[in-house]
Order: sequence, then structure tokens, then C-alpha cells
Amino acid sequence: MTDDGNTTHFGYQTVSETEKAGKVQGVFTSVASKYDVMNDVMSVGIHRIWKDAMMDWLAPRAGQKLLDVAGGTGDISFRFLKRAGYGHATVLDLTESMLVEGRKRAEADKMSEQLDWVVGDAMALPFEDNTFDVYTISFGIRNVTRPQEALDEAYRVLRPGGRLMVLEFSQLPNPMMQAAYDAYSFNVIPRMGQLIANDRDSYQYLVESIRKFPDQDTFLGMLRKAGFENAKYRNMTMGVACLHSGWKI
Repeated sequence: MTDDGNTTHFGYQTVSETEKAGKVQGVFTSVASKYDVMNDVMSVGIHRIWKDAMMDWLAPRAGQKLLDVAGGTGDISFRFLKRAGYGHATVLDLTESMLVEGRKRAEADKMSEQLDWVVGDAMALPFEDNTFDVYTISFGIRNVTRPQEALDEAYRVLRPGGRLMVLEFSQLPNPMMQAAYDAYSFNVIPRMGQLIANDRDSYQYLVESIRKFPDQDTFLGMLRKAGFENAKYRNMTMGVACLHSGWKI
């Protein structure tokens, strides 16, 4: 427990706020080498369609500076830079082993000069105000201890006219569809994690963390609270995932 008794969730567990970051870091350290493979298997490759849709809505422009928070192995940053033609991306993640995997990919794709890799916390970004043109966080904000603080930090580091885009798992609007999705998630994904990454517990946490994350409209309100304007969202695959967008005006 923390001195002031603040607690949060780690999946379905209740933990002290000071514990959560270390537990999340442990999860992603464990799965780093198999993370991209598991994304393909869990979503039957659909995560690629969602990320392409993210880039379509974002419409990267040449010369823009991206901050990709919880960027892990850099999948969003690579897509952004290829769409932009040229630019720069800073990938920030709490887990260094995820960044190591991303660096390997950057070297293989001969893109190292366009990328920086930074170990850091989404709630306390190590950057000056008004630094970036675009801020993205993809399947990461639900792992942050206090997501509102991460959104506040996103607003701070974006330049006026800057764009926030969040891709995250969300809630299906139909209860029967949600029940079917839950059955798949809880019965199949942890088993896949065991078979492919030799880690059932980490993928059990990831499934639980999706269920603890706010629904689409609640999260939209959080963007607006942080100061973002023209905030909107688009459901992906009927709400399995959702894209939220906002602007710093």
C-alpha cells in the first residue's frame, strides 16, 4: 500500500498505485520477444487493419515529429514514418526489453536515424512543453496507473495544433456479442499465451485489463477533460477496439 492508501487495478487484482508500474513492466518484459507474434495470433491479424485505419485517420505529413507512448517495438512509429515519407519518431516505453526488440527492427529496416528510443513513464514525460506534432498511444493507456494524468501529459507536450490519437481495446455495444467476445478472450487468449510465449499469467492480465478500461464515451470525456478539442471516436470491428482522436487548439 502507498502511504495515502491509493489503490488501483492490475487486471482483476487490487494493488497499490506504486506497485502497478512494476507489475506492468514485468508483464511486458516477459512477453517482449513474442509480443508482435502474439498480436497477430490473438487478433487473427486484424490489429494490422486497425493500425492502418489509425494511420488513415491520422494522415501523417512529411516532417512531423511523433511521440509514440507505450510504443513498445515501434509498430505505430514505423507505420507513421512510412506514411509521412520523412519525419522523426520518438518511441517511449516503460519496458526497455520492448524497446530493444524495436531497435532490432529499425536496424533491419534501415530506419534507425529517424527514431529515438526512450525508457519513460506516460504520466511524467521527459520532454519540454509544445514539442511534438503528434502523440499516439496504441494498446497502452489501459496499462497506465492513472490514465487521466497520461492524457494531461499528452496535451502538455503537444504543440498548438497538435493531434492526439489513442487506439485501445474497448466495449461492444451488444451484450450478446460482448459475452461471446469475453468467452473467446478468457478461454482462448491465455492458452495462446502459454503455447506461444510460455506465459499464461501475462495474457490473463491483458484480457482482464481490457475489461477494466472505461467505455468509449467515458474515455472521450477524459480526453475533453485534458483539454483536447474536436474529440471524437470511431469503433473498430464493432467496438472490439476503438480509435479516439483529439486536437490541442
